[in-house]
Amino acid sequence: MDVPELHPDLEPIAFLVGVWEGAGVGGYPTIESFNFGQEIVFGHNGKPFLTYSSRTWLLDEAGEKVRPLGVETGFWRQLPGRQLEVCLSHPTGIVEVYVGEVVFHKIELHTDVVARTATAKEYTGGHRLYGLVNGNLMWAYDMAAMGQPLQSHISAELKRVGDFAPDAG
Repeated sequence: MDVPELHPDLEPIAFLVGVWEGAGVGGYPTIESFNFGQEIVFGHNGKPFLTYSSRTWLLDEAGEKVRPLGVETGFWRQLPGRQLEVCLSHPTGIVEVYVGEVVFHKIELHTDVVARTATAKEYTGGHRLYGLVNGNLMWAYDMAAMGQPLQSHISAELKRVGDFAPDAG
């Protein structure tokens, strides 16, 4: 199947499109520090938004996969004036709306809305920073949860391992 043309509104965030893989580190006052692997896929269908999916897994000291960790999916919408809206959904019962700005190959986002189901863990906000550095996607996530103030939680460095190919279905 042919990849549709990228919608012109998405040009400021076109550098994200593709399949990214790499590793990162995490920690928080309520958990032990850990290493994780990650795959992020940014795709599009020609409409004015990017599709987004991320999956992570715990890595042991040798860098081998131990078990799955988090999953999130969503949509990234570029708005006029370098503004950006991101909607993310998590299988743990949390939905987030981020707002922010893209400047060249740097994106800074903060939560505007957080919604939780009755069974979701307490989570009140986040701050995400993404940047393209020497061709790699670097990102960091600060979190406010479990009675803790906003603080560093996870960060990773990902390499582009493939181009986005739309589903044949």
